[in-house]
Amino acid sequence: MKDVSERPVKDGGSPAPAGTSRLPRLPGALSGDGAAGRHAGLVAALLLLVLVGLITKPDNFATSSNIVSILSLAATIGVITVGMTFVIIGGGIDLSVGAVMALASVWATTVATQSYGPVMMAVCAILVGTGAGLVNGLLIAYGRMVPFIATLAMLVAARGLAQRISDRRTQLVRPENDAIEALSTTRVLGLPLLVYLFAAVVVIGWLVLNRTTFGRRTFAVGGNPEAARLAGIDVRRHTLLLYALSGLCCGIAAIIIMARTTTGSSTHGDLYELDAIAAVIIGGTLLAGGRGTLAGSILGLLIFTVITNLFILNGLDTSDQLIAKGVIIVIAVLLQRRGLRASTAT
Repeated sequence: MKDVSERPVKDGGSPAPAGTSRLPRLPGALSGDGAAGRHAGLVAALLLLVLVGLITKPDNFATSSNIVSILSLAATIGVITVGMTFVIIGGGIDLSVGAVMALASVWATTVATQSYGPVMMAVCAILVGTGAGLVNGLLIAYGRMVPFIATLAMLVAARGLAQRISDRRTQLVRPENDAIEALSTTRVLGLPLLVYLFAAVVVIGWLVLNRTTFGRRTFAVGGNPEAARLAGIDVRRHTLLLYALSGLCCGIAAIIIMARTTTGSSTHGDLYELDAIAAVIIGGTLLAGGRGTLAGSILGLLIFTVITNLFILNGLDTSDQLIAKGVIIVIAVLLQRRGLRASTAT
């Protein structure tokens, strides 16, 4: 991200009066050129995977317990994916999300040992996640650090701090905090509450990205930060807020994983950053920023989650899952670059 100060100017080059600047219109940024086609392709791929599951494991794949398992895993990674979508559209990357989620879960369960209630646990997880995101944003926006380096440093530091606080031990959610566990055990229409929490985050994220000034500024900053600056956007401040939003999502994801596992652990969220990034890329969001859809990211997430589930049901080794995920990411990036070249040529 470029280090630029906010100094609105008119098209002619002279400073524009405050409040009169307009956001730059980026081709395809808000409407997402070809988004409907990409989404249709993703839905087709998802249906194909479902068909594979029905054929290879007819007695296991379509069971209610397996569907809940898929949606519960998707909920955990999905909340992180929402934040990652904003960051990548805004021209950044966040490699620290899995470690920040682990740190938030450890800190929250540590607070629980001091006889604080579930509300304080949830608040603690959200504050820790948001705080880590703010640190990332400060380093990138005002410290002029490359997002890859800044968030990689946070990944290492957050994971190490989680290990130090927990002494590398899994910490249990205390029985008096069963309201946290209730997110996983209480079901409405057959689905656990955490799935509805995930759905709420997705809906709010979609509205913010597509119906607010903040969302339009995110596309503008990711597509052309200099043009965004000339339009009157404080690029550094917006970048800071994007990473804070990503951290907030990590905090919410920590609450979900504590509900699912009834634990806080420094091992939670291992490689979740790759799953989230892969989901965003598969969904059609440009790694360079400026274009993408949250709907595409969620479809990409569901594809990735179903693939993981199929590997588990068929008894394939974890190493095979990692290899497959790596191959999928490479293919998605190559297809994205090919699509960019084709659109540029036309």
